[in-house]
Amino acid sequence: MRGERDILRILLTNDDGIFAEGLGVLRKALEGFAELYVIAPDRERSATGHSITVHRPLRVREAGFRSERVRGWVVDGTPADCVKLGLEALLPEKPDLLIAGINLGPNLGTDVLYSGTVSAAIEGIINGIPSVAVSLATHEEPDFSHAVGFVKSFLPEFTRQAVPTGTLLNINVPPGIPRGVRATKLGNIRYINVIDRRTDPRGRVYFWMAGEPLEDVNGNDADTDVRAVKEGYISITPVHYDLTDYLFMEKLKEWSLPWAREVLLRGKGPPSGKELQERA
Repeated sequence: MRGERDILRILLTNDDGIFAEGLGVLRKALEGFAELYVIAPDRERSATGHSITVHRPLRVREAGFRSERVRGWVVDGTPADCVKLGLEALLPEKPDLLIAGINLGPNLGTDVLYSGTVSAAIEGIINGIPSVAVSLATHEEPDFSHAVGFVKSFLPEFTRQAVPTGTLLNINVPPGIPRGVRATKLGNIRYINVIDRRTDPRGRVYFWMAGEPLEDVNGNDADTDVRAVKEGYISITPVHYDLTDYLFMEKLKEWSLPWAREVLLRGKGPPSGKELQERA
């Protein structure tokens, strides 16, 4: 139990790979603050979402960090694989909290659905571990110092407060010196020119996933994470994995559906085109 010792146990992971700068600077910054377990993919696994590896074996090797308070493993799998393996097979004890990051590039708005970084934190809260995902919202000349400084100053408050079960905190740090911190909600980012169609030297067509983000669909909403980071603020968004639309669930119960077992067994089948036209 935490009360029987003076130091935190923290699981660090990411989706940029074990050698990513963001993970490295965070590990070094926390070495004297906590007992660290580092489990990360062997290469970049960005945009893998919450995928896990089930059709081949997973290979694991020791990372070989030179510190008594840091132990690490490299996994040839996804961020979610790393967390699952750590909690179920590798770690000698359950960690007090999980930090995913520091990611190179933002994880804002609806992009959290694709993010391996956020998915690693989701795997943490699924297993009852307080979790945060941290991202530096730029790809150009990254300076992780302000993000690392914020994490170190944020952790005492995070460990003191109670976060609801099933909720993680998604943190995005803007480039440069932050103007402050905002509690935010997820924005809604859409992309244009997502698919790039190309032809190889042998004349065969192939596709490259690309895309440029449009402005946040909710751009006029000052409470979104996208708006906060754009204006130079650190964004903290509480995110939970329960995707149920509870308000609509109650309306769904009022639909004329074959709820009764005997009606289900009779099953009339889908309506014909003519019936659909008459209903319209």
